[in-house]
Amino acid sequence: MTAIVDKETCTGCESCVESCPLDAITMQDDIAVVDEEVCGDCGACVDACPVDAISMDE
Repeated sequence: MTAIVDKETCTGCESCVESCPLDAITMQDDIAVVDEEVCGDCGACVDACPVDAISMDE
């Protein structure tokens, strides 16, 4: 599983960046981007996102 960001919903608040224990999320053009090779599938970013812009893809 990998975290998937809905680019239309993401507000660029960076809550997911701060919550990721592996630093797998960066911001590009004010949108969160997940590095699939680094993502540990923990779901911390899903819980941290205030607008539900992140989900886990199986």
